[in-house]
Amino acid sequence: MRKGIYILLSITLSFLLFCCQSADHSKGEYTHISLNSDQESVQWKVYPQDSIGKDSLNIFAPDYNTDGWVKAVVPGAVFTSYVEAGIEKDPNFGDNIYQVDKKLYDRNFWYRTELKAPESYKSGKTWLNFEGVNRKADVFFNGKLLGKLDGFMDRGHFDITDELEKEGNNVLAVLVYWPTLPIPNLASPTYISSASWDWMPYVPGLLMGITDDVYLSNSGDVTIHDPWIRTKLEGQKKAHLTIQTEVQNNAGEPVKGTLKGFIKPGNIEFSQEVTLAANERKTIAFTPSEFTQLNIDEPQLWWPNGYGDQPLYTCDFEFSANNEPSDYDQVTFGIREYGYDSTNHAFHLLINGEKIFVRGGNWGMSEYMLRCRGEEYETKLRLHKELNFNMIRNWIGSTTDEEFYKACDKYGIMVWDDFWLNSHPNLPTDIDAFSDNAIQKIKRYRNYASVALWCGDNEASPQPPLDSILAAHVAKYDAGDRRYQSNSRKGGGFSGSGPWTNADPKVYFSGLAGFNGDENSPVKGFRSEVGTAVFTTFESFKKFMPKEDWWPRNEMWNKHFFGKSAANGGPDTYEQSINERYGQANGIEDWCRKAQLLNLETNKAMYEGWRHDSWDKASGILTWMSQSAYPSFVWQTYDYYYDLNGAFWGARRGSEPVHIQWSASDNSVKVLNSTREDLEGVTAEIAVYDPAGKPYEELGGKVKLDAPANGIYDVFKINFNVNNLAANAQAVASSTSKDAGDASSVSDASSGTRWSSSYDDDNWVYVDLGEKKSFTTVRIYWESAFAKAYKLQLSDDAKNWKDVYQTTDGNGSIDHIQFLKQEARYVRMKGKKRATDWGYSIFEIEVYGESPDQLDPVHFIKLKLTDKEGNIISDNFYWRGSTPLDYTAINDLPKAHLEVNSAVAEKDGNYLVNAEIMNPKDARGVALAIRVKLVNSETGEQYLPTFKSDSYFSLLPGESKKVQLEIAKSIIGKDTPKLVVEPYNN
Repeated sequence: MRKGIYILLSITLSFLLFCCQSADHSKGEYTHISLNSDQESVQWKVYPQDSIGKDSLNIFAPDYNTDGWVKAVVPGAVFTSYVEAGIEKDPNFGDNIYQVDKKLYDRNFWYRTELKAPESYKSGKTWLNFEGVNRKADVFFNGKLLGKLDGFMDRGHFDITDELEKEGNNVLAVLVYWPTLPIPNLASPTYISSASWDWMPYVPGLLMGITDDVYLSNSGDVTIHDPWIRTKLEGQKKAHLTIQTEVQNNAGEPVKGTLKGFIKPGNIEFSQEVTLAANERKTIAFTPSEFTQLNIDEPQLWWPNGYGDQPLYTCDFEFSANNEPSDYDQVTFGIREYGYDSTNHAFHLLINGEKIFVRGGNWGMSEYMLRCRGEEYETKLRLHKELNFNMIRNWIGSTTDEEFYKACDKYGIMVWDDFWLNSHPNLPTDIDAFSDNAIQKIKRYRNYASVALWCGDNEASPQPPLDSILAAHVAKYDAGDRRYQSNSRKGGGFSGSGPWTNADPKVYFSGLAGFNGDENSPVKGFRSEVGTAVFTTFESFKKFMPKEDWWPRNEMWNKHFFGKSAANGGPDTYEQSINERYGQANGIEDWCRKAQLLNLETNKAMYEGWRHDSWDKASGILTWMSQSAYPSFVWQTYDYYYDLNGAFWGARRGSEPVHIQWSASDNSVKVLNSTREDLEGVTAEIAVYDPAGKPYEELGGKVKLDAPANGIYDVFKINFNVNNLAANAQAVASSTSKDAGDASSVSDASSGTRWSSSYDDDNWVYVDLGEKKSFTTVRIYWESAFAKAYKLQLSDDAKNWKDVYQTTDGNGSIDHIQFLKQEARYVRMKGKKRATDWGYSIFEIEVYGESPDQLDPVHFIKLKLTDKEGNIISDNFYWRGSTPLDYTAINDLPKAHLEVNSAVAEKDGNYLVNAEIMNPKDARGVALAIRVKLVNSETGEQYLPTFKSDSYFSLLPGESKKVQLEIAKSIIGKDTPKLVVEPYNN
C-alpha cells in the first residue's frame, strides 16, 4: 500500500499533435527519464553519514561496496526506507513508532545510486533535476559538487553534460541534512507536524530525505522555465489570456530563436522571435492586446465541485533555434477568475463572478510518512468530490506533490494553500531560504485552476518582516490573482478556528459555545477549522490495535489519539456522548457500531448548521480534518484505510449542493440550492415517524416552492411543542447579559437560542402563560452556565410567589420537574447560587399539563425534495429523542430483515455492484443506519478502497434504495467478493 507510482515520460501525445498541427515545428526528442526508486534500472541506497567515517570519499567511486546500506525509497523519507526494508516494525501498529530510537534517524544521511547515460541523449545538454528535499542537501555527480538544495520547494536543475560518462556507470550521491529541532517555525520550510502533533506521532528523522521526484532531461542550449498563464474574464462569455515564460540561454554565445505556443482545445497558436545574449535569462510575454487570438469567445470555464464542470486546457511551449527544437514544456490550466469580499464581516469567495458557499476540509498531511504517491491522490480527491466538498486547506503547506494539485483541478476541489508557519512568535532561522521557497511554491502551483487562496500562518500572522515579504511575493509572482490572507483564523471575515470536539447538534445551528469569532465577526462567518473526534469502524480498529488493548479504553488508544494526547478532540466528551445518547457499549464492536451513529449525527449537523445561516451570517466551513494521515480516532471522514465511516456519510449528506434539512435548534425545515441552476416547482415533504414506521400525521406536511440558484428557503416548521403551554409565551427577566438573547429566548420554542443573566447569584426569569392554567411538569434546559441552587416558583400576579421545587445540587443539562397538579399564570426560575462565574443561562423553559410526552422516546424525521416529475432530488433522515439527545431506545428497535437483490458489471477495469435494498412492507419497524460493504467471502475482510453511492442510510417499512459500489478489479483479484448489508438494528 502507498507505494509511489511514477511513469517513464517520453514524447507526449499532446506534443506529437502539437508538432503535426504546427507545420513550422520540427520533431525533436524531449525526454524525462525518471530516477525514482520504482524504476527497475534505478537502485537507490541510504546510510547514515556519521557511520561511514574515513571511507566517505570512496562513495563516489563506481565500485564502492554498499552491502551495508539500506534500499532507499525515492521519493520518500529516510525512516520510510528503513520501515520498507523491514528493519523497523510496522509503525502503524500499536505503539511501535513510539518505541523507535530517534537517535538512529535524527542525523544526516547519504543517498547513493548509479546510472548509465541514456542512449537517447545523443546531443544537446543533459540535466539532472530535483523537485525537492527535506531539509537541505548537497548534490554530487561523479564526485563533483553540483550544488546545494535548500528546502522542499527548492528545485535543482543541474547541467551534467560534461560530467556524464557516456560509457560505464555514473555515481549520483546526495547528502541530506536533518531538519534539526525545534521545528516550529525555526526549521521551516519543512513538515512542521513531523515533530508530532495532536493527530500524528513524532516521525524519526523528521521526514528528512529526497522527498520529491528526481529525473534526467535533455535540451538544446535554450531552456524554458516556469510558464505562467493568467486568465481574466469579461462576464462569462469572453476570456483574456496573458502568457509568459522565462527562457534561459545556457550557452556562452548569443542565440536567436522562436518561442511558440499552442493551446488546445481551440487550436490557438502564438509565437515570438527571441534574441538572447550569452547566458541570458529573459521573460517573454504574450498579452491579449498584442496577440488577439488570446481573447477567447465562449470559453469553457472551470468551476468548483457542485457549481459546474472542470474543463482543462493545455498549452504546449517550444523554443527552436536554427530550425531545431531546443526545449519543450506543457502547462495544463483552467479558465477561471477568483474574487473575494467581506460584506457583513463574512468572507465570501467568488469564482467567475458567482458566490461560492465553501464546504471542505483541512489536510494535515497526505500521509504521515510521505507514503502517499501518484495515483493514490486520485482516490483521495475523488472521495472529496463524493463528499460534495469544494475546498481543501493544505494545512501549513504539508502536501507538496504535484499529483495533489492535478487531482484537485480534475475534481473541482479548490485549494486554500498555506505557507509553513504555525502560530509561534518566531521567525525561521533562515528567512532567506523560507522566502526563496515561497517564491518557488507560487511559481510551481499558480497555473493550477484549483488554487484559490494563499495563507501566511496557521492561527496567527507571520512575524515581521515575513508577513509583508509573503504578501509581496504573492503580488509579484501571482499578480494578485489569488488573495493573500495573513492569518487563517481572523481578519477579513474569518470567524476563528475550533472547537475540535463534538457538540450538541443544535449548537452548530445556533452558533453557541465557542463558535463566536472576534468582536467584528459574525457568529459563524467563514470557519477555517471546526471538527470532532471520529472513531473508526471495528474492521479498521483491528488493523492497528493489539488485541490485548481492544477493550476497555486504555493508554494504547491514546497512542492513536483518543486520550490526553488529543485533548482538543475531546475524547472524554465523545465517550460521554456515546454513553448518554446511545447507551453504554458492551465491548469494542458495540462501541465502534455506536460511534458511527455519533459520527454521522455530528458531522451532518456541522455542515447543515453552517448552511442554515448562509449567506450573510455564514459563508464557508472546513472540517478539521477531512482525511486521516495516521491510523487514529480523531478528525477524519474516511479513515487511514479508506473505510467510509459514519462521518463521511454525515458530511456528504450535509454538503449536498441541493439539500433539504431540519434544524435541531429551531425545528425549521429549509431547502438549500447551492448551485447555479434555478429549481422550479419542487416539492418538500416532511414526516415524523414512530419506531414502527407509523407517521405522526399532525407533525408532517407538504410544500411546493421555487428555489432559485444560490439561495436558502424556509419551507416548514415541525411543531414538537404542541403540548408546551409556555411555547411563544411572553417572558421577563431580572437582567440580561450582552452575550445572549433577551428573556423571550426561554419561551420561543427554539433550543438554539438562550437567555443569560448578569454575572450575579440573585437573578430570575419567568414566563407568562397568559392566563391561569393547570400543569404538572416543568422542564428547564440549561446551558453550560447553570444554577447550582435555585427555586421554581409559581404566581398569579407576578408579585406573590409560591415555591414548588428547590435544589442546592443542580447539575445542569435538563431538569425535569414533576409535582401534583398546580394552577398558575406565571412560572419563575429564581436563582440562588451559580455553578460558574457566568450568569444563569437557559435555552428553554417548558410547561406541560397531564402528558408532556406525545411522541415515542425515539422518533424519526424523514424529509424529501422532489422535482415536478416526482424524482427525488434530496432526501434526509434524522433520529430525535423526546428527551433531547437520548436515543437509547433505538437499542430496542425490532431486528430488521432486509431483502437484497444485486448484480455485477464490469467497466474500465472496475467491478460495479448494483444492489437494491428493501425494508419489506410487513417489517416491524425502521431499518436504521444500514451499512453496505464488500468483503472477501472466505476471510470476511473488507475490500478497500470501495466507492459507494450511499451507506449508513435508513429505510422505513416498504422503502427501498438502489446503491452502487465500485472497486478496482485488481483489488479483488481472483477472490470471491460478498456484499454485506448491515442495519444497526440487526
